[in-house]
Amino acid sequence: MSTEPISSDRYPISVSDLEWRERLSPAEFQVLRQGATERPGSGQYEEVRPAGTYACKGCGAELFTASTQFDAHCGWPAFYAPAESEAVQLLEDSSLGMRRIEVRCAACGSHLGHVFEGEGFPTPTDQRYCINSLSLVHSDDAPA
Repeated sequence: MSTEPISSDRYPISVSDLEWRERLSPAEFQVLRQGATERPGSGQYEEVRPAGTYACKGCGAELFTASTQFDAHCGWPAFYAPAESEAVQLLEDSSLGMRRIEVRCAACGSHLGHVFEGEGFPTPTDQRYCINSLSLVHSDDAPA
């Protein structure tokens, strides 16, 4: 979990914890609003999709595109860049006794996952945005 609490009042989309609990399943709430991580290999978006976009499960903001998704064999969906640089917020996370960079939705502050650098993946950015499937909805799966 992040060392910085997730506070809705710091983001353009501000929703109370009660409203989040009504909108999200218990597992989604735990990941998006409490900074938890889903079990590796358990999410529906680990497999690379050929097209489409990925939006925040909490607020619907577009976060990533299928064109930046790659198979990192890590157990979670992996992207080498967000859809737009302003789509995500990066915060230092020193929980679990290590230094990591947390990725949050810039619109609602929901926890998405972490970004790692220098792992040697053949991507344009040498970054791996390791994102929880529970934090995302793919455009093919979005309600009409």
